[in-house]
Amino acid sequence: MKRVGIVCEYNPLHLGHQRQMARIRQEFGPECAIVCAMSGNFVQRGAPAILDKTLRASAAVACGADLVFELPVTVSLSSAEGFAAGAVQILSRVCDALCFGTETADAPALLDTARVLLSPAFSQQLRLELDRGLSFPAARQKALEALEAAPFSLPNDILALEYAKAVLSQQSAMALFPIHRPGSYHAQQADPENPSATALRCRMEQGQDWLSFVPAPAREILSAGDLHTLNAGERAMLARLRWMTEDEFAALPYGSEGLWRKFMHASRQGSSLEQILTQTKSKRYTRSRLDRMAMCAFLGISREMLEQPLPYARILACNSRGREILRSEKKSGFFRNPGQAVEDPFWTLEQRVQDLYGLFCVEGIAPGGQEKGRRLVCTP
Repeated sequence: MKRVGIVCEYNPLHLGHQRQMARIRQEFGPECAIVCAMSGNFVQRGAPAILDKTLRASAAVACGADLVFELPVTVSLSSAEGFAAGAVQILSRVCDALCFGTETADAPALLDTARVLLSPAFSQQLRLELDRGLSFPAARQKALEALEAAPFSLPNDILALEYAKAVLSQQSAMALFPIHRPGSYHAQQADPENPSATALRCRMEQGQDWLSFVPAPAREILSAGDLHTLNAGERAMLARLRWMTEDEFAALPYGSEGLWRKFMHASRQGSSLEQILTQTKSKRYTRSRLDRMAMCAFLGISREMLEQPLPYARILACNSRGREILRSEKKSGFFRNPGQAVEDPFWTLEQRVQDLYGLFCVEGIAPGGQEKGRRLVCTP
């Protein structure tokens, strides 16, 4: 039985995600297993997930996935490189192939450019471009062009390169299976055939219809969830930022070259999160980097914590085929059930992160202490 991995957020799951699963079974056969590594309650753009992770994992299994692992928060709030590396580390334990959507579905070309990105020559050229004052994305593109490598620049292509880099650097046995992703990644309007998760979140927050863009098996599951938004938790974030010490700001991830100090001063003066981030922004650093730094500050995640190796990964949902995979991996001890207490500092962080996620709930504040009671979703 072939096992194919997907790195995802399903924030929320939509029709395009279901088509990806169908394409996998078309390529690898109806009996193949689909294994998802899904962001938990905080996602890579530095925001709370719009719906709770258990609901999103349940919807994934209802729509064709066999097993859903949680990407730990220290992975989901990492840069694209760290996000991809953590996901590949988890999926490599159980999968034969990695499937992802890209604007350029060319596995050999992605691997060729990934090899350049991992070379000493690229590191040297990148430093030259950064020293010219370019932002990291712009410097990266210029460095690739200088080395005559294909300079992939579209959002999904950039993440696809990070998957290819992680597979190469970890010497993973997973084969790459990129598929073309139609539609716009950041589209604000929901395309009937190829909706973006961004557009669906906008519709959810504005009280507009969004369930018609969701696969039928997932509609009842997802409609039962409480919405969580950044705006709903803004006051809590501002409170945390205002009482942080200088040492805590200095320990934040993404704060190199004095960026943490600029962020600290803005945090002590700003009256909104947007104002703080706007005052901190410079052309050298992307807004997504600042968003992740702000969320790490709120959750109490330091640079050191973000760089720690993964102690384990949680299982969120599975069906009978997924349980078969888990039985074969039981002896490793790496995969843990939801809510299972573990003698590791990461368990303390997991509980804190869940308690703070409740502060982003739109309809009232969710109670604390819920992570201990979380249970695995099992379906036939």
